[in-house]
Amino acid sequence: MRRRRSSSKQATAMAPGCLLLLLPLLLASAAASWEEEEDAVLAVAARLPRPAAVSFRDGYTQLFGDSNLALHGDGKRVRISLDERTGAGFASQDAYLQGFFSASIKLPADYAAGVVVAFYMSNGDVYEKTHDELDFEFLGNIKGREWRVQTNVYGNGSTSVGREERYGLWFDPTEDFHRYAILWSHDRIVFYIDETPIREVQRTKSMGAQFPSKPMSLYATIWDGSSWATSGGRYKVNYKYAPFVAEFSELMLHGCAVDASTRAPTCSPDISSIHDAVAMSGRQRSAMERFRTKHMTYGYCYDRLRYPTPPSECNVGTEAELFLPSGEARAMDRRGRARRHRRGPADSAF
Repeated sequence: MRRRRSSSKQATAMAPGCLLLLLPLLLASAAASWEEEEDAVLAVAARLPRPAAVSFRDGYTQLFGDSNLALHGDGKRVRISLDERTGAGFASQDAYLQGFFSASIKLPADYAAGVVVAFYMSNGDVYEKTHDELDFEFLGNIKGREWRVQTNVYGNGSTSVGREERYGLWFDPTEDFHRYAILWSHDRIVFYIDETPIREVQRTKSMGAQFPSKPMSLYATIWDGSSWATSGGRYKVNYKYAPFVAEFSELMLHGCAVDASTRAPTCSPDISSIHDAVAMSGRQRSAMERFRTKHMTYGYCYDRLRYPTPPSECNVGTEAELFLPSGEARAMDRRGRARRHRRGPADSAF
């Protein structure tokens, strides 16, 4: 409905009481405009390194899965699938000592309980008992329920100290590709989804070798996690819905590749962009805090049953009130499901 514009005379003659009634609306409108402007600035400030994508043949090798790994688009798009026979996976040809690693990923649709898609860095093949690891794990669900995302950090084989966090998403990851990235420097690790930082781990003195510091390769896998992935193993993979297909594109390897024989790193020419990106601006940090307030469903820093004294890298503040002693969020869904599916990628930064 089109509103008639009031004349200046009408505005001048408006009673003071009416102005008082309109004041909250005017303030709300101004606040909304300011927030839109802030998000626009944030989108520019939060830009991450954009190195050229690496084709599968140039940068990766198949780990397992035979025909369950297929290349498309001249090797720039990879499909890995899970069926009754096997899952599939691939890894980078080189190991890297720090850098920026990302992929655009589209997850299996429909019933996907028990299915695990992982995008992660690890050196477990070289350091079996003292391995480092940085994880994105995507946990499937039953039909009508959403995929969940889990991140984790291990250093020097510190699997006894679980540093996992779990989140919901503000979009459907099965409808389109979304970008997931890991930024790893000598003293900081940042996980991103679609340019938005979702988690930061800062190295502390007491962490020691538990902060990942050895060369790692990049991996992508899909496999059967029926024993734990969905509701603690309550829902298993149902192969009636197989094959479960995960697609990867825009695979990026940007860091210091380590020579297997000399152990000497060879860094990308513009490696300085990583060090620039790892220092978050105030607006980026605010975006991360908004994401975590709205979408985090479990945080190890808030798990007082597991860690009565939080690990040294945890900065626990008033947000701890949002979590139960188990580390689970008090409000398991703060996202607004109906609203979520009406929002496009452009306004996904809250």
